[in-house]
Amino acid sequence: MSSVKLANAIASPLLCAAPEAGMFSHLLANFDGLVYRCLVDSNWTMQFISDGCLALTGYEPEDFIANAAVSYEDLIHPDHRQHVRQVVHAALQRHERINLEYQIVRRDGTVRWVWERATGIKDMHGVYIALEGFIQDITQRKQAEQALHEAEQRYRSIVENAVEGIFQSTPDKGYLAVNPALARIYGYDSPQQMIDHLRDIDSQLYVDPQRRAEFLRCMAEHDGVINFESQVYQRNGNVIWISENARNVRGPDHAVQFFEGSVIDITERKIYEAQIRHQATHDALTGLPNRNLLHDRLQQAMANAQRNNHIAAVAFIDLDQFKFINDSLGHQVGDELLKVVGQRLRSCMRAADTVARQGGDEFVIVLDNHRSCETVTDIVRRMIALVAEPWLAKGLELQVTCSVGVSVFPNDGRDVETLLRNADSAMYKAKELGRNTFQYFSAEMNLHATQRLEVLNSLRYALAHDEFMLHYQPKVQLATGRVIGAEALIRWHSTTRGLVSPGHFIPLAEESGLIIPIGEWVLRAACAQNMAWQRAGHAPLPIAVNLSPRQLARDDIVDLVADALQSTGLDPRYLELEITENDVMRDVDKSLATLIRLKELGVKIAIDDFGTGYSSLNYLKRFPVDTLKIDRSFVNDIATDADDAAIVKAVISLAHILNLDVVAEGVETDEQRRFLVENGCDEVQGYYFGRPMPVQEFAGACFHPGHA
Repeated sequence: MSSVKLANAIASPLLCAAPEAGMFSHLLANFDGLVYRCLVDSNWTMQFISDGCLALTGYEPEDFIANAAVSYEDLIHPDHRQHVRQVVHAALQRHERINLEYQIVRRDGTVRWVWERATGIKDMHGVYIALEGFIQDITQRKQAEQALHEAEQRYRSIVENAVEGIFQSTPDKGYLAVNPALARIYGYDSPQQMIDHLRDIDSQLYVDPQRRAEFLRCMAEHDGVINFESQVYQRNGNVIWISENARNVRGPDHAVQFFEGSVIDITERKIYEAQIRHQATHDALTGLPNRNLLHDRLQQAMANAQRNNHIAAVAFIDLDQFKFINDSLGHQVGDELLKVVGQRLRSCMRAADTVARQGGDEFVIVLDNHRSCETVTDIVRRMIALVAEPWLAKGLELQVTCSVGVSVFPNDGRDVETLLRNADSAMYKAKELGRNTFQYFSAEMNLHATQRLEVLNSLRYALAHDEFMLHYQPKVQLATGRVIGAEALIRWHSTTRGLVSPGHFIPLAEESGLIIPIGEWVLRAACAQNMAWQRAGHAPLPIAVNLSPRQLARDDIVDLVADALQSTGLDPRYLELEITENDVMRDVDKSLATLIRLKELGVKIAIDDFGTGYSSLNYLKRFPVDTLKIDRSFVNDIATDADDAAIVKAVISLAHILNLDVVAEGVETDEQRRFLVENGCDEVQGYYFGRPMPVQEFAGACFHPGHA
């Protein structure tokens, strides 16, 4: 029975008698390879595959069925994938059997050669709908063929005088015989011209005469050389790389009569190897050393410092506004910026120093063999000033600053990883101090980094073990004094740390990306609680939830909000999303599109911290916003500071002109309340009216008979 028929039998077991099915199963189990059936579609969807796939590919049969875990095409070596598709489609077009060899990459990463033979299966209309065939491992055969091919190539080159240069020469009288290939390698028109001209091999041919001396020494001591690489001159003066294999030919008296060997031109290989070495050790974008070479250079710098009783320093550099430029002006401008920064950093370093790209917008400088930290400080200051110089992109003059952390060998670490880690910690400290500055590492920074890691791990634990809770701060209508809404504010009650202030964990959650799952939890919990209050008989109140910058930037935020509303059953008009002014202005077009889609869900939109950012009236009037929230920094001193009072009045007036409601945050005194009443503010929230409260306390304080 052919493999195709066998596959058909296995694919249609109901057509077989039980004994035959058992026999086929036994045959398949003992088949050296795999039998399969797949659809002729864009993904070659696998319908059947025999147990032999485990030995051949490292995957279980069920991993392939319907491409559940992996597509067989994914196993085909990338260099062969297109060829395989072309051969299969060509065979089907010609109505021929498929017969081809190619490489696959097993689950464990090993590469194997396979032979595949298959037949196309047609439907009743004559259209190919499936392939049935078998695949076997032919790696050993291919390896044997490769070895044989290489041997044949070597001998063929000698016989045909074409691939390798072949020679007979003496130690001191030049060449006795050469083939045309060697003459061409060395740039001569004929073998005889080469023999006549090259009488002094030592000085005429070898770029380094000592290399010729080493060749003669090896011939005398080892009776030959293998892959002996040298640089030689061609007739026109060009320098090329050659590789020689040679042996001594001895006479009856065992005396050396001449050398006999072959030569190949390996110049392209040498150039390619140099390119590969460069690619392996240098960043493709900036051309700077990468992490691999950075580690090597830092090791050398530490050894030099120890040998000369000097210091070596590591400067860890992070660009301060890179993400904003990358997001707003595009990755092409971002890449150009990285190139400019790399060039500027190199321009202010000594030849002995190393400027490397760590990754992203991070650079590392290794300052080698300095006498004191004063010289390191001078270099770092000069570097910061140079990076901050304006540059032009898309007709705009832009300025980017950097934050720098410095660690010093041997005081701050005696190995590469420690020095880099400590310089990184110092860099974060520089960012905390306002950016565009530098900091030397101190032991306290290690403690701070450890604490950050502990908090981050605790946050992950808190998310998994339901340690978060929501408090609700009432929003009060100034005209009536009624509670007309609330803002949901997250609180963390850690089993080990107790009640943790949001100010201690929200920035870290933003930085680490944990704000995404935490923000989703807040959204769903607030919607669920709102519905719980309504089911308890309380009048519905809009609940405000803050969206983080990372949440707003995600493409799935609208789907997330829609799902939270649908899963909890909350009417969209009782959900208000608060977005900070700076967040919406980072990418105006994307923010506008996102806000429009959110507004189409029926939710309310509020601009939080209004007045602290840089939005313009032109943009503000385009956004589908319901409410402006005046930042507490302006409310604090409205009763005593004329400037703050003027700003608050202006914001209230602007909002009303745009038909927006105004909420003042942070109201804590009666003077502030009276000022806001007198100037027509719509709503307020703050300690004067109520602190953020747990669920039960909020319900008892803010829901009463008049609200039920």
